[in-house]
Amino acid sequence: MFRSLFPNDVFVEMDRLQREIQQALDLSPNIRGFGRGGFPALNIGGTPQTVEVYAFAPGLDPATLEIDLERGMLTIAGERPSALPEPGRQSALHINERFAGAFRRVISLPDDADPDAVSASVKDGVVHISIQRRAAAQPRRITIH
Repeated sequence: MFRSLFPNDVFVEMDRLQREIQQALDLSPNIRGFGRGGFPALNIGGTPQTVEVYAFAPGLDPATLEIDLERGMLTIAGERPSALPEPGRQSALHINERFAGAFRRVISLPDDADPDAVSASVKDGVVHISIQRRAAAQPRRITIH
C-alpha cells in the first residue's frame, strides 16, 4: 500500500477515507451485528454453560474501562489516550494507524445469559468476561426409569 511521508497528499487522504467508509459498512455475518475494525477487537464464543467474551485492549488501564450488562446487551466503553504529540511547528505526524479516542462496543447476548452471574478479569491486555447461562437453559440428560 502506498504511504506518503508528506502531509496533505490527496491520494493518501482518499485511501484513508475509503478504508474508514469500508470499515463502517463492513458488518460481520453474525445476526447480532458486530462491526469489524472496531476497538477493542473482540472474540466471542461460548460453551453450554457460559458465554465468553475476550476484548483485546493492550495498553489500557483496566480501571478506566466501563463494562455494563443491561437488558441482554453487554457494553464495553472507555477512552484510549493518544501517545503522539500534537502536530505543530516542532513536530510532524506522518502516519497514525493506532486508534486513539473514545470507544464503545455493544454486544447482544443470548436470552439465556444470566446477568447475575458475570465475572471479568484482565491478563496481558486481554479483558475476559464470562457470563453464566441460566441453569434452566443448560442441556441435561434425562434418564429413562
